[in-house]
Amino acid sequence: MSEVEVQEYQTILIAIDGSNESDVAFKKALNVAKRNHATLIITHIVDTRAFQSINSFDGTLADEANQTANRILDEHVTKATAFGIDNVKKIVEFGSPKLLIASQIPKKENVDLIMLGATGLNTIERLLIGSVSEYVIRHATCDVLIVKNDSTID
Repeated sequence: MSEVEVQEYQTILIAIDGSNESDVAFKKALNVAKRNHATLIITHIVDTRAFQSINSFDGTLADEANQTANRILDEHVTKATAFGIDNVKKIVEFGSPKLLIASQIPKKENVDLIMLGATGLNTIERLLIGSVSEYVIRHATCDVLIVKNDSTID
């Protein structure tokens, strides 16, 4: 039997969107980052499409979204640090979650593994707007792990 090379990840990106699926993925990302002694980048993307239907957009909603995202990510950074992850970074971005998670952030941060929770969209929603995870799987240039359940979490 030939020698198998073990994949070690240096920089792991985990996207947090407030869903149960992203929380499960975050817990798994903690384990993977710890095993690999990797940097863990925790991101939340404020989807700017949510603001397109608001006529009187004055920046207040964006400020509130930014504050909420930072609060949520700060909680996750604290959990990661308490779990024993030495290198943790948070990123809040505004724009298209698909593009930012699949290519822009990984390229800028030299990410070699993206971890995402499985989508909660139904078939019609996926047809109309598409899922972020589907897009990331198709377009990312690094490994992608879609977490579907919490069966292997301690």
